Amino acid sequence: QVQLIEPGGGLVQAGGPLRLSCAASGRMFSSYAMGWFRQAPGKEREFVAGISWSGGSTYYADSVKGRITISRDNAKKTGYLQMNSLKLKDTAVYYCAAVRTLSTVVYQYDYWGQGTQVTVSS
Repeated sequence: QVQLIEPGGGLVQAGGPLRLSCAASGRMFSSYAMGWFRQAPGKEREFVAGISWSGGSTYYADSVKGRITISRDNAKKTGYLQMNSLKLKDTAVYYCAAVRTLSTVVYQYDYWGQGTQVTVSS
């Protein structure tokens, strides 16, 4: 089993960068694919990015492609989401999650972090 912990995201100016991290516990972390989702107030949780267990395959939502990079360090049992050129619409609670096979479907994920607030200001 895997437990996921996300440090606080914080507030960032529009156009600025921010890196989110997701620290995992459990020996099986490296065998799981990892995804990032976000949920804005009053909206459904949406897929942002995903990465395979080996890090060899990545997938991005069209809305963020070119502005974010997903990565992982299996030795540190940590996943990362590097976000650049942030926009006001990026404001949301961000969740990291783990699944046996990479997916964009929220209900297919087995483990979830507690979520972290990211607020982009003008």
